[in-house]
Amino acid sequence: MAYRYNHILIRYGELSLKGKNRNTFIKQLKKNMKAALKTFPSLVFDAQHDRMYIYLNGEDAKQVCDIVSKVFGISSLSLAIKVESDMEEIKKACMESLDFSTFKTFKVAARRSDKTFPYISDQINRMVATEILKNTEWKVNVKNPDVKIIVEVHHDGTYIMTDRIEGAGGFPVGCGGKAMALLSGGIDSPVATYLMMKRGVHIECIHYASPPYTSQAAQDKVLELARLISGYQGEILVHVVPFTNLQLEIYKHADESYAITLMRRMMMRIATGLAEKRHAQAIATGESVGQVASQTLESMQAINNVTTTPIIRPLVTMDKVEIIDIARKIGTFETSILPLEDCCTIFTPKNPVTKPKIEKCQRYESRFDWESLVQECIDNAQQVWISPVKQEETLEEDLF
Repeated sequence: MAYRYNHILIRYGELSLKGKNRNTFIKQLKKNMKAALKTFPSLVFDAQHDRMYIYLNGEDAKQVCDIVSKVFGISSLSLAIKVESDMEEIKKACMESLDFSTFKTFKVAARRSDKTFPYISDQINRMVATEILKNTEWKVNVKNPDVKIIVEVHHDGTYIMTDRIEGAGGFPVGCGGKAMALLSGGIDSPVATYLMMKRGVHIECIHYASPPYTSQAAQDKVLELARLISGYQGEILVHVVPFTNLQLEIYKHADESYAITLMRRMMMRIATGLAEKRHAQAIATGESVGQVASQTLESMQAINNVTTTPIIRPLVTMDKVEIIDIARKIGTFETSILPLEDCCTIFTPKNPVTKPKIEKCQRYESRFDWESLVQECIDNAQQVWISPVKQEETLEEDLF
């Protein structure tokens, strides 16, 4: 009967480079792990200076690994068996944890952190390998083995691992402040949101809805995109902004060619107001230079002009193929390409201006009371909490 995995060993990512701030990052990672794994009540977490251990205590190892692999701040993880630091116990655990029914090549890689252990790493390698060679048909291949058996001897015991699962990398979400991410139903904005999370930024999303010109199905699509990326953070708050009245006023008082630029300026004003209420330090968008008319440098300058809040564009230098590759990786692509309209696509002008003038934008805006309409959007935004598990969304009435 093979040993049952009783630990998961977590190796830190970039946070290991953080010097004096390292403990702060580790505490945040532990907090995020607990939040992501709150449906597994028996887990016990032990965060140490160079790695973290999760004691499974009977919980499903694969399910826990699937969730942990999405948590930012982790370089890699391994299912592990912990035994006493005794050579006979180590050999026994290695033999009983492997399935020898199929021929494979192997390599033993030992690491002795506890220098009081009587055998050095090379001796451990040879003793474990000899045990396997004597009792099975397996053969050693040190350059390209089918199975790599990792034996790590620490002061608190010895950990034996036969797999290495890639982590999400980046920094623990929450270490980099908070940003409001503009989330449409397209390919780009979910990817930008994901990349912001990867840098440790806690995200709240803003979606601009224009009923009856945009449908409930289109809004549900955006909430599904939020659900797909929420697992990287634990849960995510989406602010659904009623944008119809403001959008219609823009088309009533401005030249059609400037409509998209003015809409983006209004979106930034609304995002700035919500950021102030929610104590966020930045706004994030899915814009990429030159991808559409509103994403030229001149357009970005005109849009940035309305706010002093930093606007971060993680995709700014990426081409569409690069963005799509990430969308496929994080599982948002198939939902993003569903043929449902958003507030920008339904009002797209035939000839949008690519080099808008700030003075002209201001002249069009002076023709109507945009300030009260922006405030109306902020005041009437609906807040929806989204979690990774599909369920009824939770409306939040008293956030402000």
